[in-house]
Amino acid sequence: MAQEQSISGIAAVEEEKLSIAGPWTLMWWRFRKHKMAMASVVVIALFYLVAIFADFLSSDLPTHSDEHFNYLPPQGVHWFDGGFNPHVYEVTSNLDLATFKKAYGVNQEVKLPVSFFGHGYEYKFLKLIPTDRHLIVVETDDGPRAPFLLGGDEFGRDLLTRILHGTRISLTIGLVGVSLSIVLGVTLGGLSGFYGGIIDTVVQRLIEILRSIPTIPLWLALAASLPRDWSINKIYLAITIILSLYAWTELARVVRGRFLAMREEDFIMAAKLAGASDVRIIFRHMVPNFASHLIAAATLAVPFMIISETALSFLGLGLVPPAISWGVLLKSAQNVQTVALYPWLMLIAVPVIVAVLAFNFVGDGLRDAADPYG
Repeated sequence: MAQEQSISGIAAVEEEKLSIAGPWTLMWWRFRKHKMAMASVVVIALFYLVAIFADFLSSDLPTHSDEHFNYLPPQGVHWFDGGFNPHVYEVTSNLDLATFKKAYGVNQEVKLPVSFFGHGYEYKFLKLIPTDRHLIVVETDDGPRAPFLLGGDEFGRDLLTRILHGTRISLTIGLVGVSLSIVLGVTLGGLSGFYGGIIDTVVQRLIEILRSIPTIPLWLALAASLPRDWSINKIYLAITIILSLYAWTELARVVRGRFLAMREEDFIMAAKLAGASDVRIIFRHMVPNFASHLIAAATLAVPFMIISETALSFLGLGLVPPAISWGVLLKSAQNVQTVALYPWLMLIAVPVIVAVLAFNFVGDGLRDAADPYG
């Protein structure tokens, strides 16, 4: 009997907590039950930490090339040698006169020490603190170099370093692009649903025109119109805007539908009678009522942005060298020779797949949790 009373008391407490919890609390409770979404949050956080600390994590400048390491296969770090002594073996190479392909080997007599938090090229940590410390470097007589953990590319550049720096551009394009699309979607969709009439007609026809144009040809036309003498920063900004110009349409339709449903609600009528301005009604009373849905939609839009940038750069119509993004790196690995002879260059596909899957899992979890009372 005492045990039954204890169980019923716990149930009553849980029911009371549920009844007084706010929508954001309910959303969090439901979201954290989605195990894949919670794990994906950690993965996404790691990706953005990599983007922030790319200079520290990389061992060399992403543009530094060395002809001695052209198409160098991934090197392994040996951790023990009569004790803890991380090192790599000296790389040897010779030209196969039959195939004219460089063949690599190792000289186990020469061990190059691997140091952690060693000195390398100078950069500003968090764009503020000048330093030359890096997580891992190989010490040589000619100075520190990268350990080539994922191998080298056609110009002898460290592939891991280039992936780390490419992460910074590809992920920030996703965030900036989604931010712009949210602003456009909420503003135009909100105006369309709140006022109706001619504004609604114009906005909806604009959405229909944009969505009737096939995505790839639209991107090709807009990207091809960019001047080729623009700087990397200008092209970066232009690509972000191009992606945002298409992504806002779906969100605008969702916002319009919610505004049409809410504008006749009692609390909106009360705000109008109290003298609240239209701007205050929209952004203070209406938008917060479906902010959770906006967050879920934004999370699902980020992988679309990442894939779009990767596709444009892969086609040679987005970012181009010396810019470094996942799409630029994939473009250098698009031929059959790379797949057959240098398969490690395809490793760039791994972070793209993992990041897109992680964002989709988080978006699914947020979408399921966005209706806490469901």
